[in-house]
Amino acid sequence: MTKPRITVAYGDGIGPEIMAATLNILEAANADLTFDTIEIGEKAYNKGLMAGIEEKSWEILRKNKIFLKAPISTPQGGGFKSLNVTVRKSLGLYANVRPCRAYSPFVRTKHPKMDVVIIRENEEDLYGGIEHRQTPEVYQCLKLITRPGCEKIIRYAFEFAKRNNRKKVTCFTKDNIMKMTDGLFHKIFNEISAQYPSIENEHWIVDIGSAKMADSPEAFDVIVMPNLYGDILSDVAAQIAGSVGLAGSANIGESCSMFEAIHGSAPRRAGQDMANPSGLLLGAVQMLVHMGQGKTAERIHNAWLKAIEDGVHTYDIYQEGISKTKVGTKAFAKAVWERLGEMPKTLPAAHYSDAAPLEIHYSKDPHAKPVKKELVGVDVFVQEDNRSPDALAERLIVAMRSLPVELQMITNRGVKVWPHGMSETFCTDHWRCRVVGKQGQTVTPTNVWSIFKALDDAKIEVIKSENLYHFNGEKGYSLGQGQ
Repeated sequence: MTKPRITVAYGDGIGPEIMAATLNILEAANADLTFDTIEIGEKAYNKGLMAGIEEKSWEILRKNKIFLKAPISTPQGGGFKSLNVTVRKSLGLYANVRPCRAYSPFVRTKHPKMDVVIIRENEEDLYGGIEHRQTPEVYQCLKLITRPGCEKIIRYAFEFAKRNNRKKVTCFTKDNIMKMTDGLFHKIFNEISAQYPSIENEHWIVDIGSAKMADSPEAFDVIVMPNLYGDILSDVAAQIAGSVGLAGSANIGESCSMFEAIHGSAPRRAGQDMANPSGLLLGAVQMLVHMGQGKTAERIHNAWLKAIEDGVHTYDIYQEGISKTKVGTKAFAKAVWERLGEMPKTLPAAHYSDAAPLEIHYSKDPHAKPVKKELVGVDVFVQEDNRSPDALAERLIVAMRSLPVELQMITNRGVKVWPHGMSETFCTDHWRCRVVGKQGQTVTPTNVWSIFKALDDAKIEVIKSENLYHFNGEKGYSLGQGQ
């Protein structure tokens, strides 16, 4: 029988060293794998490839469907894209799974009972990379949250908890402020959690939830959250568990998946045989579990735990009185493969089944429920250097006096400044002007174009606009702060 083929990339900085160590352990454990190597990162960027990957490499990734990737370095400036984000979004790797566990007393931590899995939405939120400079003073980054995106990641979190005998799933959002985007995530969390009555569920506002996790991580089990929060807090969780260098990461999609360490390429440590390969190795353990090779994953993970327990440590986790031997990358890998078949005596042993990957079912029909959509107005964003909202309002009202619309409010950086604004509110050159139909009437696309024409004639510079809709009679837009 032909062995499954996976794609391997050695990456940049310490990447080649930790990948070589990881592959040596996989081979020593007789993992049922064949490797196809691709070139990514600095060498690809240096060829002028803005995403850091060649077209032929995409073909290999899509064919093999499993990608084991070492860290890479993304050049600063010049329009270069993050390869991690590009691969995750292009291949639909919607779920980022990061186990963060303490290995006390062998690895220093203030939280010896910590065992948290952070499941991060991986495709949307602020990571769409949709940014604009709109005025000399104001820049914008667009936050996109979708119902299918929320449903997939939240359902994955509950299915993960169910399969791994986890007792609780916690949701972190900031929906007290972002009531529509984060509010959608929270709403769908409530909907889906009701379908898993045997699993406890709870919601925290992300700021106090983060503080609680940093102080008392043992209060949490599985945490699911939107992309940005998950990116930040999974690093925090890994570090307080003992070290970011010990954490592996799985990026799961419907057809393809990628496995990696959560840390970067650390070029200052490259070529010194110092780097800890543990993060990438534990990412490879997640890969084997995902591929249905749970027993091989179990042997490797337990050998790794035994090496940690025996005090064979790389420099980053070495501590006098606890560690017994300080080793480099190669020697640490050797210590792991020499312990294949052994079990840890103090740390809890790893146990995995050869189960197939999780299958997540979600609604893929955007029109499953009919939605009545009505255009009721438009937010017109304009640049105006005169910092008087009253003067701007007067110009807008005069410009639109012949149209069946009216100016409802003006905000600056989301704060209402007209009508009845406060003189203390600081204003920039970027104004949101909300225009609605007179006497609550609906608005037509022709009306919207007429508004733009009227403002152009009045020498008022429109820099962007957002249509205002009602969906089944409910407002599909936020109000201004102070309204």
